[in-house]
Amino acid sequence: MSDRLKALADAGVSIWLDDLSRERIESGNLAELVKETSVVGVTTNPTIFAGAIADGERYDEQVRGLVAAGHDVDKVIFELTTEDVRNACDVLAPVADESGADGRVSIEVEPDLANDTAGTIASAQALWAAVDRPNALIKIPATKEGLPAITAVVAQGISVNVTLIFGEQRYREVMDAYLSGLEQARDAGLDLSGIQSVASFFVSRVDGEVDKRLEAIGTDEALALRGRAAVANARLAYAAFEEVHASDRWKQLADAGATVQRPLWASTGVKNPDYPDTLYVTDLVVAGTVNTMPEKTMQAFADHGEVEGDKVSGRRAEAEQVFASLASVGIDFEDVLVVLEHEGVDKFKTSWTELVETVKGQMQQAAK
Repeated sequence: MSDRLKALADAGVSIWLDDLSRERIESGNLAELVKETSVVGVTTNPTIFAGAIADGERYDEQVRGLVAAGHDVDKVIFELTTEDVRNACDVLAPVADESGADGRVSIEVEPDLANDTAGTIASAQALWAAVDRPNALIKIPATKEGLPAITAVVAQGISVNVTLIFGEQRYREVMDAYLSGLEQARDAGLDLSGIQSVASFFVSRVDGEVDKRLEAIGTDEALALRGRAAVANARLAYAAFEEVHASDRWKQLADAGATVQRPLWASTGVKNPDYPDTLYVTDLVVAGTVNTMPEKTMQAFADHGEVEGDKVSGRRAEAEQVFASLASVGIDFEDVLVVLEHEGVDKFKTSWTELVETVKGQMQQAAK
């Protein structure tokens, strides 16, 4: 086991792999990662599945069967992806049994439903039923329309990974949606201890957008602020998390058996090659959080990452100063958040289109 990854896990950070394929599952690679590198969870998205399906012959037999049965591309995608997530859940089931909170595998509702509350609820219900594993998480985007869907599915006992969170205010709304769902589940007599959730707060994309604006401003003062917004933003989010979980509202739910919706640092692969490739791991170490990493980032941390203690809690004032400095040079961070959410939804949809085209190609091959 990598000593550096073990040190990260020992610091209370749950290491999740942002990747999945049938090859990883059937070859034993996923089980090996769990055993050897402290991986205790998996996140997926349509781009990950598109890459896996395009590169892997292990899907061919199932695709041929589904094509022969006359299924359309949406049904084929649904069957292929839920099969992989179900099997990954089985690989990680011992972790879930041991830890309770970890051992989770995420699968995303259709991105085209990001602004459709009822459609998101129906998609989440269908995915939850198809995967049929207690350690699955259904990914729902934190759009305005996604928030009531989060409450509705949590109220039904469905575990969720809330994704596409960029700012503190929306994160507070996400936490409120989760707690509202738990309150409804409690009032309906459900066992709250079986409902799990993480809130995926995106990191590197924040620096990408802010840095672009700082470089357009071009002053020495502006350029000196590059690479500081994303970590500061995450620290503000964590301060909000601590505040909500110190409330009487949360205490009542915890007393009823509810589990914490842990902050999950997503988009932690560094986009700017000038920054340390482990920046969004080292600078976001705090116990009780999840960091989901592309394998490249995980390998980089295993090779040379450093755990320098808690780098997040108690840093609200420091983070607020970063944003005061950004505002002073002309950065409108509220506009940054609007742009990032719109781009995030668009990227989800583009990712889905990529998956659809990939699967269509496989279906055409299977029909020959």
